[in-house]
Amino acid sequence: MRDDEPSHLLAPDAAAPDGVVDAGDRPSAERVRALVGEGRPVLVRCRPRPDPAADAAETVALVAVYAWLGVRYFATGHPRQVRQALDMVASVQGHRPPAVARRGLA
Repeated sequence: MRDDEPSHLLAPDAAAPDGVVDAGDRPSAERVRALVGEGRPVLVRCRPRPDPAADAAETVALVAVYAWLGVRYFATGHPRQVRQALDMVASVQGHRPPAVARRGLA
């Protein structure tokens, strides 16, 4: 799998696409590293937690880490926030230009 392959968002209960390994709900970083290391695309699920406000922040943080580790498929109930986090990770990794670039010294 290429590093610059785009990330994909799925509905929380969507089936894994053909050829994609389903790592389950909020797997450990070690498990994700091992699955990504096998070279196949990986799906991570971030099922909702009881507290909606905390769940969104926790999900976005987890997705950013999983994306950094190489996960390309995400099943989440927070698509807008997750897409923004995925775009940020891709920009930091140099796979896409930032949405806004400003230069300046105070």
